[in-house]
Parts: sequence; C-alpha cells; structure tokens
Amino acid sequence: MLFSKKKKRIGLTRHRARLGYAFISPFIIGFIFFMIKPLYQSLTMSLSAVDVSVNGFIMEWNNYGNYVRAFTVDPEFNRMLVTSIATMFYRSLATIVFSFFVALLLNQKFKGRALVRSIFFLCVILSSGVLVGLEYNNALLSQLKATIEEQGSSNTITAVLEEILVSNTGGVNGISGKVFKTLFEIIDSIYDVAMASGIQIIIFLSGLQNISPSMYEAADMEGCTSWERLWKITVPMVSPLLLVCWVYTIIDFFTKSDNVIMKKINDVMIGQLNYGFSSALAWIYFIVVMAMIGLTSLIISKVVYNYD
Repeated sequence: MLFSKKKKRIGLTRHRARLGYAFISPFIIGFIFFMIKPLYQSLTMSLSAVDVSVNGFIMEWNNYGNYVRAFTVDPEFNRMLVTSIATMFYRSLATIVFSFFVALLLNQKFKGRALVRSIFFLCVILSSGVLVGLEYNNALLSQLKATIEEQGSSNTITAVLEEILVSNTGGVNGISGKVFKTLFEIIDSIYDVAMASGIQIIIFLSGLQNISPSMYEAADMEGCTSWERLWKITVPMVSPLLLVCWVYTIIDFFTKSDNVIMKKINDVMIGQLNYGFSSALAWIYFIVVMAMIGLTSLIISKVVYNYD
C-alpha cells in the first residue's frame, strides 16, 4: 500500500514536470532553431573587425579590441550606461509602487469596477510593441515630439512653469531651481510609469484575488487595523509576485526602443555600419542587464515570503 502511494506520488510529479516542459517547449524550440546561430554570429562579430562587402561580411579577429574601445575610447557609452542603470532603478521602483497601489484600488468593490479595470488594461494595449513602433515611426508624431522637446517638456504649460521656476537662480520662497527641475522631471515621467505598469497591475491583481478572505476575517477578529492588514497579510502574500514584476519591469525598461543604450547600439550598427563594435556594445549591455537582474533578484528573494 505504501509502495503504491509512493508510486502514485512520483507519477504525479512526473506528470507536472511534463506539463512544465510542454509549456516551455515553444521557447526551447524557438531558441534552438532561431536564436543560437544569431547569438554565435553576434559574439563572433564582437571579437572581430567587420567589413561589409558585396560577398557578405569580412571578419578579421581582433580579440577584445571592440570591448576595450567601448570603455576607453567611446566618449558616450560609459555615461549612457550609468545613466541608464540609475534611471532604471527609480523608474522600476516607481512602476512597482504605482502598480501595487492601483491593484489595491481595483481589488476593492465599487460601482464601475469592471470599466476602471478595462481602462487600466488599455496601458497594456497602448504600450505594445506594434503601437509603440507606429508612434515612433510616425512622421507627424516625430515632428510634434521634436517640437515638444525644443520646449523642454512634454507639456507646454509645464514647460513654461519649468522655465520660469528653474531659471530663477534665487529660487521661489527659498526653494532652489534645482528642486523645481527635479520635480518637473518626476512629473514628466508619470506618463511613462503609467504606460509601463499595465502588466504589473494585472499580476498584482491576480495575486490579491488569490488571498483567502478568511485571513482578513481572522485579522478583523483580532482587532487588526487596515494598515496592519496591509503589511502583515497583503504584502507578504503577494511578495513572490513582487519579484516577478521587478524582473519584468527591468527587462521591459532595458529593451525599450527609446532607451539611450538601445539607440546607441542601433546608431552604431545602422548609421555607422560598424557591426563589430555594435555587437560588442550589445554583449556588454546584455551582461550588465543580466547582472542587474541577478543581483536585485537575489536581494529581493531574501524578503520574499514563500507560503507553500
């Protein structure tokens, strides 16, 4: 009898493992047939001096010359890399906090909840790759974007206020112009944070809906306040999803088409036709991104509550 139960348990484990492999099999097949060869070619180009001819690519091995050039010769890459990492941290943190706050609101019972959820789900549609590409390539929107950037802000009224407050070296009521400049930069980034939080809101909302109501009922019987319920029940129960949202947010930020490093790599590859140097920049960027994901995931996993 004991043997049969053990055999049944092993069979269930194997069955679940097979289901897992079945779900990830499209990625595995796609990676093997469509990703391994381009990755190898890119790595080879990053270690070579590449010339383009009518017969294809002519590669001459130069060891780590492209990597050395990226850190010691190129005047922009180091600064862009540091700026991108710093921007990633505060943008990702703002996106996570905003997504969790919105998910808490959408999880409450109120009239028109379905409509409000649909409105926030539009962030997912509007921030999709197709629409972002259309917006980026649209000539009219590009012209408007250039005009707006010349004004110094994403909003005309905001630009005028920023110009008045920031240009005042003495500040306003003792507040320096640098404080106002930082404040307006935060205001300008609200749109980007909202557009980047659609998936995270859905993930947090699914986690909140899976919390057993009996836990909140027990907390109410013990006399817990809403603040205590939030930090003692809600946050620990959704903390595993915090790690998922953090990793997704980092990857989403680093791979956006308007990221300064992505623009730099595209400019070197397409504008300068320097495939070797652009491949080296891409590999450096990839290693940095993976290191940031690994380091931050290790830190966050220390505070994640596993209730299985």
